Amino acid sequence: MTAMEHLFHGIHRLLRPWVVCVSLFTFHGLAGKMKIVEEPNTFGLNNPFLTQGSRLQPKVTPSPVSGPAHFHRLAGKCFSLTESTYKYELCPFHNITQHEQSFRWNAYSGILGIWQEWEIENNTFTGMWMRDGDACGMRTRETKVIFVCSPSSKLAQVSEPSTCVYWITFETPLVCHPHSLLVYPTLSEKLQREWDEAEQARYEDLITEQGYNNLLKDIFEDAGLLKSRKVKEKQPEVAADSETHNSLQKCKEDFQKQREEIERLHALLNRHNIPFDSKQNDAKGPVVTTAKDDQHLRGDHGIVDLL
Repeated sequence: MTAMEHLFHGIHRLLRPWVVCVSLFTFHGLAGKMKIVEEPNTFGLNNPFLTQGSRLQPKVTPSPVSGPAHFHRLAGKCFSLTESTYKYELCPFHNITQHEQSFRWNAYSGILGIWQEWEIENNTFTGMWMRDGDACGMRTRETKVIFVCSPSSKLAQVSEPSTCVYWITFETPLVCHPHSLLVYPTLSEKLQREWDEAEQARYEDLITEQGYNNLLKDIFEDAGLLKSRKVKEKQPEVAADSETHNSLQKCKEDFQKQREEIERLHALLNRHNIPFDSKQNDAKGPVVTTAKDDQHLRGDHGIVDLL
C-alpha cells in the first residue's frame, strides 16, 4: 500500500463517524417535521411563525354585547363545527371564522363576519348578523346566525344561500322559552314609553306605517340592538357669522329675509326703469312648506300646507 493510499484510508476512518452522525441528525429532523404536516395546515394567515399583524385581523371592532340578558352569558365563548374539509368557529358577540382542513400550502383561513347587530321582526329577535368579513369579490363576507331550541348549545349546520352570505344554525336552550326572544322586555323604561307612544300614534292614524317603522328603528338603534346608520358628515368650514337652517322656524325666517331682499331689488330696478319679468321669476321661485307642529311626529313625513 502506497503512502497516498494510507493517507486516504486514514481520512476515510476519520470521516465515517461524522457522516453517520449527520445522517442520524437529518433522519430525526425529517421525522420531526413529518409530525407537523399531520396536523391541519397552518400556512397563510394563521401561520404561527408569522408576526401577529399578519394573522387574522378584523376590519372593524365588534359591537357591544346587547339583546336578551340571558344571551350575555355567551360572550367570551366559542363553538366549533367541522363539515367536510372546513372548520367553522362561532364566537357570539365577536366573530365567526372558517379554516380549511387540508394540506394545501395556501389553505384558506378567514373571517366570515364580525358581530354587528340583531335581526328583529315583529317584536322578536330572529338572528344575529356578523358582517364586514373578508373580501369576497366586490363585497365582504357576512353571516346570519339562526337560533333553534336544543338541550345544549352547539353549531349544527352551515349553508351558503347566496355568494359570500352564510347562514349558521345555532342550537341552544336559551331560546326554548316562548318569550326568550321578545324585544320589548329588553328595552329601558324610556324606550318602552317611546314605543308605546309610537303604537298609539299609529293606532290613531297620526303617522304612516313607514313613519312607525322609522320610529322603531330609532328606538332599536338607541338601545344598541341595531348598528346606527346615521352618517356624521363633516361640515364645510364657513364664516363665523354664517347661519344654518337648523330648524323649520329658522328656515321660515331666512325665506322671509330673502323675500324682502327680492322686493328691495325690484324697487331698485323700477326706480332706474329697468324692466324685469316678475311672473317668470315668481314661477321659478322657491316653494316652502310648513308643518303643523302638533301633528308632526319623529319618523313621520308630517302634514304639510303649501304657502
